[in-house]
Amino acid sequence: MSLRAALASAQRALAEAGIEGAAGDARALVAEAAGVARDRLTLHLGDAMAPGARARLDAMLARRLAREPVARILGRRAFWGRDFAVTPDVLDPRPETECLVAEALAGPAPARLLDLGTGSGCLAVTLLAEVPGARGVATDISRAALAVASGNAARHGVAARLDLVEADWFDLVAGRFDLIVSNPPYIAEAEMAGLAPEVRGHDPRAALSDGADGLGAYRAIATGVRAHLAPGGRVLVETGAGQGPQVARLFADAGLAEVRILPDMDGRDRVVTGRYPGETG
Repeated sequence: MSLRAALASAQRALAEAGIEGAAGDARALVAEAAGVARDRLTLHLGDAMAPGARARLDAMLARRLAREPVARILGRRAFWGRDFAVTPDVLDPRPETECLVAEALAGPAPARLLDLGTGSGCLAVTLLAEVPGARGVATDISRAALAVASGNAARHGVAARLDLVEADWFDLVAGRFDLIVSNPPYIAEAEMAGLAPEVRGHDPRAALSDGADGLGAYRAIATGVRAHLAPGGRVLVETGAGQGPQVARLFADAGLAEVRILPDMDGRDRVVTGRYPGETG
């Protein structure tokens, strides 16, 4: 079987199973099975598929047909142009989270940043890689997640500038920061059953929901944020659908200035940001 035939067969199987994005998923899995870069697969479509590659593809297809996400099958996810290792211990980074990175980089370059609930480390590692002079702290209550973040920090050359802390939000965090970011668990417990199986069955539950109304993390962040922001410092958090106004109200009530709700690429409220109103000195 040629890689072209394998690609067509894989795409057909995924599409018939109702998998959204079947073409892209098939391409990623065939490239991985064949050991070629996804963006160079077209150059190899006429090649014959080795028996070992076909066995690898069949195994990966079975997992995808069981609704395991491609990133989980490959063990990595592209985020802001870099590959991040993902394991069952961390949230699979989403493209919409890049909106938070874009907003963070649009502002003043931070000397010191804090990532609350870092998971894979995609936010802290990306920001440190994009701002070479910055130093950062990243927290998570999961030691296993911190191990993944540590590996990603080393992979992208920022480990020497990132301190990882096993902590619940601001617990054990000292000092003030020019930038605080977070993609916290924001799905209400009542909404968990309605999630896609790729999410519900594979992302850590604690990274998805607070077990209540989905706003618990924002309350904790709003309570502690001013004590940890430097004068003029900013906070940016990702939010779920419809939560923007509620989170913005929490930030305004906490005394933050210039509170804004920013949309993602689809026009949905995605990021809430605010600034510590102290003098920048």
